[in-house]
Amino acid sequence: MAHSLRRLCVICGLTASLALLPAAAAHAEMRNDAATPSSLAAAMAQYRRALAEYQEARAAYDAAAEAYWSLITQKRHLRAAKRANHEPLTLDDYVLTQPPVYTGPPKPSDPSKPAEEAPPAPRATEPVVADFLAAARQEFKFVPRQPQSESEFKRAYATVALAAGLNKQQIVRIYSFEAGGNGGYDVQAGLEHDKSARAITTALGYNQLLATNSVEVVAESGHHFVAALLARAAALPSVEKAALESKIVILRKMIGFARSVPDAWNEHQALANTTKGLAVHALNLDVDIGPYLQTQKLMDSVVFARRKGFAETLTAAELEMMNLTGDGNGFDMITMPREWRDRVPTANFFQRGGYRDNPVAQRNNVVGKLIAATDAHMDREAKFPGSKELAAALR
Repeated sequence: MAHSLRRLCVICGLTASLALLPAAAAHAEMRNDAATPSSLAAAMAQYRRALAEYQEARAAYDAAAEAYWSLITQKRHLRAAKRANHEPLTLDDYVLTQPPVYTGPPKPSDPSKPAEEAPPAPRATEPVVADFLAAARQEFKFVPRQPQSESEFKRAYATVALAAGLNKQQIVRIYSFEAGGNGGYDVQAGLEHDKSARAITTALGYNQLLATNSVEVVAESGHHFVAALLARAAALPSVEKAALESKIVILRKMIGFARSVPDAWNEHQALANTTKGLAVHALNLDVDIGPYLQTQKLMDSVVFARRKGFAETLTAAELEMMNLTGDGNGFDMITMPREWRDRVPTANFFQRGGYRDNPVAQRNNVVGKLIAATDAHMDREAKFPGSKELAAALR
């Protein structure tokens, strides 16, 4: 999904830049006119008027946006309470208008100050695969057994995912969506097509687990991985058995670390931002353990839906909604009546910052459009070689 987001962001950025050209030219002309005291005074008067207009428009927008997103939160809590009490939802339980968009004038530049170009804001550097591997060696003396080929990892993943209960459609189509139809077991968000580019998150692998996801899954389900690996080890020759048993010892240490905090996203996120947390994330690169991590992230959503009484098999797009917005919000989306989907804005299922940073949700701004766009994306990228190779491994 990350590569689609970047394409949209480039287009949006270009449009915004073109829109600001007249304003930039006006500010430059204002500075050129400010060559004498009288012209500077006139320019300053014009600037103060423009600044007042900007501040008034911005204040009105900020108030509207604050009210909108507060209502989004209130209605989300109301829906949760009604579900807990087994009360039916209605359309009135959702915000049916789109988020306000700032359409006022841009902030003017002060003509009395030198026209200096602001330095570009420093970009945060996300850790990458080399960092995960280094952290694993440093913190746990762990070196993942990376596959000899992509096919080897796909076969291992296919075996684990099918045994867990995912179906072929879910496995292939979510891989095509998350990993772009050609991504490798070590694909990271932002580096799908250019390994020398800059990673945009720690999202890694076929299902793009964040480092926080890895810590959380290991904390909650790591004991299941240990049991599965012990069963496999029992059937191996002595040398291979010893190697896998050594890996299980390390995995248990990682489980202890992941469980050292309460089972909450913010707590796991704090651990994920440490060197030990990055070491846990390196498990995704191991052909013995990685498939379990990648599978469990999806199975957690399937189990969540079952516990909520959703008896139908989730389509790949529905499962992706839970993956994209979180299980609670995704479940809210996929269980609403289909006739509501073209009326309920996607903003209902995001925090304000998450919506702002997600041009896909903004562009496909009602639930029906977002699910349809996800399906179309899956249709397109399920035809790519990587998706076809994974499908073949599932036979």
